[in-house]
Amino acid sequence: MNVHGVRAIYKFEMARMWRTLMQSIASPVISTCLYFVVFGSAIGSRMGDINGVSYGAFIIPGLIMLSLLMQSISNASFGIYMPKFSGTIYEVLSAPVSYVEVVLGYVGAAATKSVILGLIILVTARLFVPYTILHPFWMFAFLVLTSVTFSLFGFIIGIWADGFEKLQIVPLMIVTPLVFLGGTFYSIDMLPAIWQTITLFNPVVYLISGFRWAFYGVSDVHVGISVGMTLFFLAACMVAIWWIFKTGYRLRS
Repeated sequence: MNVHGVRAIYKFEMARMWRTLMQSIASPVISTCLYFVVFGSAIGSRMGDINGVSYGAFIIPGLIMLSLLMQSISNASFGIYMPKFSGTIYEVLSAPVSYVEVVLGYVGAAATKSVILGLIILVTARLFVPYTILHPFWMFAFLVLTSVTFSLFGFIIGIWADGFEKLQIVPLMIVTPLVFLGGTFYSIDMLPAIWQTITLFNPVVYLISGFRWAFYGVSDVHVGISVGMTLFFLAACMVAIWWIFKTGYRLRS
């Protein structure tokens, strides 16, 4: 293991976060705070409890997951796309570091940024809505696991994309709708039976449900299924990255 190589990539990517604090941290935190103000304080105070949890507190895990998924994908995809765009990716590929070490550096930095952002939003939410965390260990475990998984997914998108517009297609056109339809603002038990079945095909449901269970002990699906689905997606992303480096897909041309 080339620790120095991993550390160099990791430190370079983390330095980019400190140079762009407004975009990396302030912007998503402010956007999420607006959701807390509108849905948590204004609308939430006029709505009843959901599964024994006040509406303002109920949406906190979903909103954190929304920011977590979007930022994990964005950080990782942009991090690997820029070396491709500038041509410096060949220096990385020719350096004495394996593809595992390259992935550790880029994905590790992207996941670290997302975890920091998630914790900041969690603290900020306390200013608007009171909430409890019944299982702090599992809450943090879900936070880290989701950040790593979707940073890997973002890494794949960054390699696949051949233009800046493609970096935004998947997050905006696919991930965001899935998050909003995945139980961020409601419990899927509130839907008609047919829509409950359809919603279970949305992978984000399992992420939000498991994360919400860590807060309040309530979930739309069993927490074990949530963990299993997340690990399955993590494994799928790892296999995809292995294939990319094995074949040189969009890396050698």
